[in-house]
Amino acid sequence: MRHGKRGDGMGGDLAGRRILVPESRDLDLFAGMMEQHGAETIRCPMVKILDLDDPAPARGWLDRLVAGGFHDVVLLTGEGLRRLMTVARADGREAEVVVALGRTRIFVRGPKPVKALREIGLGPYKLAPAPTTDGVIQALADEDLSGRTVGVQLYPDNPNAVLLDAVWARGGEPVAVTPYRYASDSETGAVETAIREMAAGRIDFVAFTASPQVRRLHEVAEACGLSDAFRAAFRNTRIAAVGPVVAEAVEAAGGTVAVSPESTFHMKPLVNAIRDLLARE
Repeated sequence: MRHGKRGDGMGGDLAGRRILVPESRDLDLFAGMMEQHGAETIRCPMVKILDLDDPAPARGWLDRLVAGGFHDVVLLTGEGLRRLMTVARADGREAEVVVALGRTRIFVRGPKPVKALREIGLGPYKLAPAPTTDGVIQALADEDLSGRTVGVQLYPDNPNAVLLDAVWARGGEPVAVTPYRYASDSETGAVETAIREMAAGRIDFVAFTASPQVRRLHEVAEACGLSDAFRAAFRNTRIAAVGPVVAEAVEAAGGTVAVSPESTFHMKPLVNAIRDLLARE
């Protein structure tokens, strides 16, 4: 865990606020957005995304895609599509995979997979009305999937039986793939320190951008005998969540979300939501 700089001394509507940032991949970018408005950030990356140890399952899924085995594809994360394309690139068949994807109807959970699709020159057939599993199920609700095979890209630690069952219920055959894995990023000691700082009321906000961050915090608390401190941390620190999936994870861990963007679930809207909350107060 390391402390980011405070604002540049010219003030800002986050001046004097200490914000815990569990982000990993875009840590400096996200922390910098808040520091521009005067915040002091405490950087504690909790989860990093890694390629699979064995790419064989992803390769097999791509084999089926390229062979025309999928009528439809469901993408839950942009990272998932990028990791699949990494495997395709390593096999020298990136163009084939793009063409094969372009022949399917692509259902996406939210804006991140839309962005990843655009990177390879494609777009979605249908965007879920909300960036959640329930939203994807709603997007599928009007579709007759009878006799159709649906490639479903999942993300780690969530077999998402609810979504797969929904595909079966519409008459389709889901074929799932999880093309990446999570690994703990921060040292346990740094996460433990963050929990104690939150419990003591020395952090104003924790800004979660992914549900595994919440789970990692909870896991460390339990492993270190800090369950009471964890409950106090969630009670004494206001929680900002980037979107509804993260908010669900916070609530499952016993917390209450104080602020979240209303519609666009990215880092910048999350920073602005925190600023708006403080302005109203």
